[in-house]
Amino acid sequence: MTRTTAETARWRDILAFVVIACGLAWLVTLPLWLGQGLAEPFALVLLVVMMFTPAAAALLVVLVIGRGADPVRRLGIRPFRPARRTLLLCVLGLIGSILLIVAGVGVSAALGLVRLDLVDFSGFAELLAAGGAQPEALPPIGLLVLLQVLALPIGGIVNGFAAIGEELGWRGYLLPALRTRMGTAPALILSGAIWGLWHAPVILLGYNFGRTDLVGVLLMTGACVLLGILFGWLTIASGNLWPAVFAHGGLNAAGGLLALLVAAGEQPDPVVAGPLGLVSWGVMGVVIAAVLAAALAVPRLRRVVSRPGEPAAQG
Repeated sequence: MTRTTAETARWRDILAFVVIACGLAWLVTLPLWLGQGLAEPFALVLLVVMMFTPAAAALLVVLVIGRGADPVRRLGIRPFRPARRTLLLCVLGLIGSILLIVAGVGVSAALGLVRLDLVDFSGFAELLAAGGAQPEALPPIGLLVLLQVLALPIGGIVNGFAAIGEELGWRGYLLPALRTRMGTAPALILSGAIWGLWHAPVILLGYNFGRTDLVGVLLMTGACVLLGILFGWLTIASGNLWPAVFAHGGLNAAGGLLALLVAAGEQPDPVVAGPLGLVSWGVMGVVIAAVLAAALAVPRLRRVVSRPGEPAAQG
């Protein structure tokens, strides 16, 4: 088997990657801290730029700081080979991430944490009115919601172009590097935790959870550990990072689903019912437990989930 950078990665290189990725994230978001925070008109642009800081860190480490050949392969950028398996995992990642959000909304409603309006979509209508939209100039509200829901997979693919900036770093470089040093389970958990802490510059501004304190950072870290396990398994099973890219894109595309379905006047708590809130933690925990249970029954799946000290499956 061809040896990769992950097999020869030094702890010094891994630490350099983490420091560079986090340092660049703070540097990119510095104008928000010096200005009006997330209310800045250019905030969205900086958030997209921030998503590419892990990729920049990975490239710097692999090309400049680290040693070894074949940097493209070492970052998990491999062709769709075998094409059928890789494509199926990409679709699974894309649709599966959207269904995670759907399940989170459904469970939140079932627990009485949020009230939905699946008939008149009054919350979405209220949101449109607040934005200055004229109801008589719009198609029926139900049709608008249906079109947005049907467009989620397309949105996931589009969002994947930005998500690749993160995935190149987290699942392309960091996960394989840690995995050969620590084994699969610790690498999945630690890479997810680092991914979550990397979000600190925007979480502390109120992004995602509306919390500007350590609690918000811890919530993001916990969510990223769970997501990192799921995205990491897709990377290990496919031998490249593309399924994780589409899974990440699908998650980002579906993040606003609750706003389409909520009843007018509802103010869901993002800490509990948000796309990365505690209810979603429970949904992801169930999925992870189901995969582990299946791995106990299917030897081939068990090798993919828990195989230590070996790079992602070669395509």
